Amino acid sequence: MLTKRQLLILKEIIRLFADTGQPIGSKTLMKALPIHVSSATIRNDMAVLEEEGYIEKMHSSSGRIPSMKGYRFYLDHLVEPTAATPRDYEVIQKSFQQHYHKLDEIVDQSAKILSDLTSYTAITLGPEVKDTTLTGFRLVPLGDYRVMAILVTSAGTVESQVFSIPQSLTSEELEKAIRIVNDNLVGLPLTEVASRLKDGVPQVLMQYMTSPSGFLDIFEDVLKQAAQEHYYVGGRLNLLNYLADKKDEDIDQLKSVYEMIDQSDSLANLLNVSTQDQLPNSSIRVRLGDEMSDSLKNFSLITANYDLGEHGQGMVALLGPTSMPYSRMIGLLDVFREELAKRLTDYYFHYPNH
Repeated sequence: MLTKRQLLILKEIIRLFADTGQPIGSKTLMKALPIHVSSATIRNDMAVLEEEGYIEKMHSSSGRIPSMKGYRFYLDHLVEPTAATPRDYEVIQKSFQQHYHKLDEIVDQSAKILSDLTSYTAITLGPEVKDTTLTGFRLVPLGDYRVMAILVTSAGTVESQVFSIPQSLTSEELEKAIRIVNDNLVGLPLTEVASRLKDGVPQVLMQYMTSPSGFLDIFEDVLKQAAQEHYYVGGRLNLLNYLADKKDEDIDQLKSVYEMIDQSDSLANLLNVSTQDQLPNSSIRVRLGDEMSDSLKNFSLITANYDLGEHGQGMVALLGPTSMPYSRMIGLLDVFREELAKRLTDYYFHYPNH
């Protein structure tokens, strides 16, 4: 069991290391601590913290740095989020002040804003799609047997894709097919729409089209695009700032991280965190490198959900070095997710049929 003074010293070592990136010695702590403690007493307490595995020695320096165990203990028991500054509020609100045509544009922009605010890599996820329904489908002729398929969902997403259509499909057949889709599938969850494409809809289309497969392929492709989770990443290059050295092993690690954040499946696994990682009295979660994967051993991930009521939930996340200033980042992420939820709720209010 650590004493109150030892807990205070651990907390201060973590804060100072986040600020300076340098190992922390007893003299530095003596000046920084809010209580008067002799250098010898601090060294004794640091020895206890080191023996318990909360701090560790770094190379030949006389100072100490937090260990993974120390960070985990700090996050579970000691961290106190600091309130976002008025400047933070101003930057966030001004950055969102533009006209958006699609909900995904807001989520995409939010990743850029968050990465600019923090100098870390930000990941944002739009509202979950499991309860999303189809609200409309249409085809826009482009000439030369090419059409743009546009699919709109209740989540506010508008998916579009350009296709070449079989020359055997007439414009009358396409119009009938579009009417059948909208009459039979609008209002249904996307998962059920996908199911009916395989059973039911083809038989109806057969009554009006000699070969409905070409049309069904178009609709199925754009539906898959709409049903995918949409992840947006801002500040990819910020990862370069946290290479400890330019050694081959660090570069290989960075390559692995880039591959991970560029693949939706890998991102989904990374962000699928359990409630065990949740901070006390908070819905924000923090995972440290060794709790995720070898390629992320020098990084930490902070995640927070945002709630849109009937429209579901989304997520915002920060990927940065283990030594990040957690108090500030957690406080900032809390404010940011609330502001993002407001912007998305406003979008739904102004464009209810999108």
